[in-house]
Amino acid sequence: MNKGNLRSHFIAVLNRSDITNSLADTFIDQGITRIQRTLRIPAMEAQQTYAISIQTGSIVVPSDMLELMDVYFDKTTLTRVPMEEMLQMKDIGETGTPMYFTRERSKLLLYPEPASGSVVVNYYAEFAEMTSDSDENTIAKVASDLIVYAALTYAADYFLDERAELFTGKFGQFMAELQGQADDAETAGSLQVMRPSATYTD
Repeated sequence: MNKGNLRSHFIAVLNRSDITNSLADTFIDQGITRIQRTLRIPAMEAQQTYAISIQTGSIVVPSDMLELMDVYFDKTTLTRVPMEEMLQMKDIGETGTPMYFTRERSKLLLYPEPASGSVVVNYYAEFAEMTSDSDENTIAKVASDLIVYAALTYAADYFLDERAELFTGKFGQFMAELQGQADDAETAGSLQVMRPSATYTD
């Protein structure tokens, strides 16, 4: 459902004569912000690859990153360490294949410092902004009802609407359904393999 249709549906469900398009857009934007604070589904997963050509001790995190999933260099998965530990290692000044990282504001510090190769960052990303009425982002495609009811919770607060509890309940229900579906998809099905607790050789 694109932005224009979302607005129309939201206004229809809210069913108030004093709602404007501008105010409706504000509530929808607030609703999407609320959703992405807690929702973590495969549709939000993104990847950024950094090609390293000169020695560097850090990379800039993606601007749309909500939560980091993992970082790896070529075939090595990096381990996250506390800043104190990273600073101690940086004092040594070793170069080569990075094995550790930590986040410092908008950067990921790497150690040892690579001079070539590729760093890959997997993360949960913000939903793309919908600016025109024809725009449709990922969450609008898969869960337009969730957006509408998230927006309705803000509208209910604004207008002191007595349906606030109803709107909040429906929002929580849709949120739980979507997250539960994503969680089930990660732990069920033929792609899952039971790993043995121990291996033995003859």
